[in-house]
Amino acid sequence: MEADRLNSPTTSEVTLEVLGHQLHFSQNPNSKHLGTTVWDASVVFVKFLEKNCRKGRFCPSKLKGKRVLELGAGCGVAGFGMALLGCDVVATDQKEVLPLLKRNVERNTSRINQMSPASDSFGSIQVAELDWGNEDHIRAVALPFDYIIGTDVVYAEHLLEPLLQTIFALSGPKTTILLGYEIRSTSVHEQMLNMWKSNFDVKVVPKTKMHSEYQHPSIQLYIMGVKSSVVNGESAVQESSQPTEVGTNETKHEDIISESGNVVDKRVNSVGENEEQDSVLVTRLPNGKLSDWEVRRYGSMAARLLRDVKIT
Repeated sequence: MEADRLNSPTTSEVTLEVLGHQLHFSQNPNSKHLGTTVWDASVVFVKFLEKNCRKGRFCPSKLKGKRVLELGAGCGVAGFGMALLGCDVVATDQKEVLPLLKRNVERNTSRINQMSPASDSFGSIQVAELDWGNEDHIRAVALPFDYIIGTDVVYAEHLLEPLLQTIFALSGPKTTILLGYEIRSTSVHEQMLNMWKSNFDVKVVPKTKMHSEYQHPSIQLYIMGVKSSVVNGESAVQESSQPTEVGTNETKHEDIISESGNVVDKRVNSVGENEEQDSVLVTRLPNGKLSDWEVRRYGSMAARLLRDVKIT
């Protein structure tokens, strides 16, 4: 495992194999902007697409030509996952992040076209500025979209309301929302779930639907649709039901197999529980070697353990 594959202040590039393509994402974890780092939730997201693209709603034949908007695109990993399945993606972020995002889009688009010039499976990906809640930016991206996606866009309480308003502004009655993130604050997570359940039909993607290697108990994926009552302008009533699990039947977006609220509660009961899950990883070192993903998760665990350490 080369040192430059780690998300340290010296990391300049992350290489990922996505749907048969070797993609290279420049990053700068040492900058003051969170969007200049490839976060693990975006890797889980694209690997989820990779696992579920052979049939069902995520197969290229059903996604070809679908319009996708990525919120908080950062380095652009999740957007490329959708573009490789045939979608036309608009990857958005704040002005300060756009130069890095544009460089990644141009570099990887060129690489894909050179490697597979005759392929019609690749859609398109373009970059646009979008500050959440900015009406001018929202109008400029020509809404509505078939899909709105985002990874690691929820990390602070003050962002929840602008994010919700922006999703509503960009959505139509048939828009599907795909969000993934790593739980870092249980209080923010609870507020987020309450807000989402009041406005969306929320389904959590179970572990069995994720890539067998690229997953972690603290990283969750959600598939959501705007409730009909919200679309019709009625006030949303907060529900006590937990998000439902995405079923194995992929024939309809509305298919629900079982309740999964307890699964979610167990996973995010406390930060300490996430650390316990990470500690399990430490005990299994096959021949002293780690996969790329395990190394990334060790880095996350170390950051969590050291966050309260004060050097005097």
